[in-house]
Amino acid sequence: MAMANNTVCVWYDKDAEAAARFYAETFPNSAVTAVRHAPSDYPSGKAGDVITVEFTVAGIPCIGLNGGTAFKHSEAFSFQIATDSQEETDRYWNAIVGNGGRESMCGWCKDKWGISWQITPRVLTDAMAAGGAEAKRAFEAMMTMKKIDVAAIEAARRG
Repeated sequence: MAMANNTVCVWYDKDAEAAARFYAETFPNSAVTAVRHAPSDYPSGKAGDVITVEFTVAGIPCIGLNGGTAFKHSEAFSFQIATDSQEETDRYWNAIVGNGGRESMCGWCKDKWGISWQITPRVLTDAMAAGGAEAKRAFEAMMTMKKIDVAAIEAARRG
């Protein structure tokens, strides 16, 4: 399989394969496509260790790099997953948070590897696109939430 022309590279301390397999089990249109082992020792590992993992997350091609502890993740990078219902929102949120992750605000959470995720119901993005008072009400409702509550956003949209 040829590597995509544009691929997101995500740095992991040492668990790129575990993370990629979790994403593949959690999100549709996701898979682990290749696991590469280091041909020799390197600064944060030994010959034979997993060095890169090629995977897709919701159709986005990625490479996980086991690079060691030199760099840390921040919210400056996140995966945003659009959802169509509260059930779907809950499923993804609970999978990430329930697997050693942690909640944040406004639909954001982090997985146990430190990668940020935005679990965003389409009702919220639709409200923001509507603009005006509807967007303001939905935005203000969202600002009080951790996991997005679809019914509360719909109520805010209606006023």
